Amino acid sequence: MKRITAIFISIILIISVFAACGGKDQGEAKLDANAVLSLWTDGAESKKALVDYINAVTEEGGADFIPVENRIAVFDLDGTLFCETDPTYFDYQLLMHRVNDDPDYKDKATDFEKQTVVDVQTYIDTGESPEGLEVNHGKCIASSFAGFTVDEFDAYVKAFRDTPAKSYDGKTKGDLFYKPMLEVIDLLQKADFTVFIVSGTDRLIVRGLVDGKLDIPMSQVIGSDETLVASDQGDTDGLDYVYDDDDKLVLGGDFIVKNLKMNKVSVIMQEIGEQPVLSFGNSSGDGSMAEYVTSDNPYRSLAFMLCCDDTERENGNEEKAQKMADTCAEQNWVAISMKNDWTTIYY
Repeated sequence: MKRITAIFISIILIISVFAACGGKDQGEAKLDANAVLSLWTDGAESKKALVDYINAVTEEGGADFIPVENRIAVFDLDGTLFCETDPTYFDYQLLMHRVNDDPDYKDKATDFEKQTVVDVQTYIDTGESPEGLEVNHGKCIASSFAGFTVDEFDAYVKAFRDTPAKSYDGKTKGDLFYKPMLEVIDLLQKADFTVFIVSGTDRLIVRGLVDGKLDIPMSQVIGSDETLVASDQGDTDGLDYVYDDDDKLVLGGDFIVKNLKMNKVSVIMQEIGEQPVLSFGNSSGDGSMAEYVTSDNPYRSLAFMLCCDDTERENGNEEKAQKMADTCAEQNWVAISMKNDWTTIYY
């Protein structure tokens, strides 16, 4: 009986040690690429690169180990986590709806807002962005929703998110998150990475779009910005006004900054406060962020770029995709082929 009891206690101790080591011996606690990224094709080099990286930087005592507090990953949104070809960016479509179709606003739209929507349509039709469109669009989002409370604007974004996707039958706009990339976020979070979205889309729009879709706190969502003021503030400067219990926080109507290119680097330092170790993007607008993450980093770092080369499951552009793949080769970034590296894009 004593022998059986001793054996039983030994088994319990072994199980306890096994659990404390994450289910494996510490020397063997390596991720299985196919298990953790099940929607990625076998043999995809981008999948292998990511899994090898995570294994290396999470191995305590290893040469590339990164402390948990320094495991920071930054993701672009449009074209990286979410479709930008339905037939264009979600926030561009939102402005078109507000100016052209919203019965509560279309007759109030300004000439500048109407012209900006024309420019958006030109971009959709030709693939060429009229000069100043990115900033003009930001200004028009701010002006056309001025006076909305933050909650009202959030509800408006979510209602638009739930409308049918134009390019993908049977799906809403909010269904168009890239499922393989959501696996990446889940994997990183399980490996104790803090994940930030750093988008060119208006911050409040991104929050409404991802809420309930991605398990990322709203405090970790960064985007382009517009002014926010108290509902009773009027033209009084914020230094001379005190928010009171009758106030609501409302959109002030003025655009502040378009969070693209070098602006992404600046806002990362302003809001995150340190250099991330992983970057995920898809365009030249993310190039500065990728370069910042991988330049003079005290820790092993890596940048990934999606290449929109799938013309059957997605509205891809092979020429644009090849250009990005070439850039990745030049910059030593990791190219992700939507066509070849993913078994599915949307469910």
